[in-house]
Amino acid sequence: MVKDLLRAVDQLSEPALRGVVLRCVLLAIGLFGVLMVVAWLLLGLLVVTGWPWLDATLQWAGAGLILLPAWFLFPATVIGMAGLFLDRVADAVEHRYYPGLPPVREPGLLAAVAGSLKLALLAFCLNLLFLPVYFLPGANLILFLGLNGYLLGREYFELVAHRRHTARTAAVLRQRHRGYVFLAGIVIAGMLAVPFLNLIAPVLAAAFMVHRYRRLPDHNEDIAQNTIYAANKSPIGYKP
Repeated sequence: MVKDLLRAVDQLSEPALRGVVLRCVLLAIGLFGVLMVVAWLLLGLLVVTGWPWLDATLQWAGAGLILLPAWFLFPATVIGMAGLFLDRVADAVEHRYYPGLPPVREPGLLAAVAGSLKLALLAFCLNLLFLPVYFLPGANLILFLGLNGYLLGREYFELVAHRRHTARTAAVLRQRHRGYVFLAGIVIAGMLAVPFLNLIAPVLAAAFMVHRYRRLPDHNEDIAQNTIYAANKSPIGYKP
């Protein structure tokens, strides 16, 4: 796993990924910036003490403090951004480390975007629901990594697998290797907890998950089809 992560980091400097990294950073900064501006404007309407200097201080302090909950809600944004960067990153990784692969499937953009937005909304709602727990030392880290590790691992794995398989096969593979996918998701969630690293986390996560997917013994399309047949007959079965 460490080797795959180091490979992902090393590839960020390649010309094929520099533009993707830059767009990712600018988008992340832009989202935080918009959130701060909105918070600042709303607080300007709500905070009225009668003392202009105090109102201004509370307004700026409130806008700064809004970054703390935004930090914990950022995984939902990353899930929504995943589909924007994954294909270009995956193409670059496969070109360098896995040459000679057959062409990928038609991406089914609308279905992929709809799935990402649906999971992003779920991630946002769950993180918002547990937001008070994030202020408890110790418990906040466990919850953050566990909850977002599951959600991020699921999203990135299925997006990567869907390049080579149907959505149903990708979901079956995820179920079959759910512990493996969960651990990869925890690594991705950990990236989001590190300042500045979280700005490029969507790109790193995509490259990292391509490597993790290629290490599976049944990532091959023919073997994956047999996996579906076996899963349909097993107690686990298929779960969307």
